[in-house]
Amino acid sequence: MPVATETRGQLVIIGGAEDKQGDCKILREFVRCSGGLQAQIVVMTVATNLPGEVGSDYIDVFKRLGVEDVRVIDTARREDASEAKALEAITNATGVFFTGGDQSRITSVLKGTELDAALHKRYAEGIVVGGTSAGASMMSETMIVDGDAETHPRMDIVEIDSGMSFMPDALIDQHFAQRGRLGRLISGVAKEPQLLGIGIDENTAIIVDNHQFSVIGAGAVTIVDLSEVTHTNLDSLLKDEGLAVCGAKLHILPDGYRFDMQTRQPIVNP
Repeated sequence: MPVATETRGQLVIIGGAEDKQGDCKILREFVRCSGGLQAQIVVMTVATNLPGEVGSDYIDVFKRLGVEDVRVIDTARREDASEAKALEAITNATGVFFTGGDQSRITSVLKGTELDAALHKRYAEGIVVGGTSAGASMMSETMIVDGDAETHPRMDIVEIDSGMSFMPDALIDQHFAQRGRLGRLISGVAKEPQLLGIGIDENTAIIVDNHQFSVIGAGAVTIVDLSEVTHTNLDSLLKDEGLAVCGAKLHILPDGYRFDMQTRQPIVNP
């Protein structure tokens, strides 16, 4: 009897400020992954306080790229995540896209609802789930809620919470190089050292397929791996004191590079 294999869709995780006016390289790839001209795309505006404006912007972009079936679902309240219209849209979608805003709004409104279950069911069946900025942070099982930037690593500079768990074993940060967020990503991973830290620059994305991802866009992806550190001072730290980390692994991957999350190694072609 054949062994059943797990089916899972792709993730398109964007560091924010993706190009919407020019070639739209990243959003073009999201459309391609979602089925091209036959794609049925749902734009989720739960993270933003301007759902009408933001939703309209993405409808315009996706229609300009040739997608006829684009609809916006705005779940401003948890009750909205049980509406038949929203559930039907997810059931029929080939691609679901989360806009930017506040990642805490996504989890507080959606996590544990019927819509959350429908999203994970459809992802397991093979649809594409994309997200930018806040929509990127929420992808991981543990997410960065808030934190200081442009500072050295300290345990008090980052706040983490449960994410939407599309990408387990990772901690994702966005607007990465532009906002100087290396210190807070290291601090976040230090709290959960089994996680792989992934910092994504603006107008840059990772496309996750099974346990590997590829980098696309104008910037780079920074990967922080603390699984084999030789020394930290975590046991002796007071709340506001500087974090010491020795033996950490750091990878910087620009457009075209790939990474294997099982082996925790970049895939470097000659």
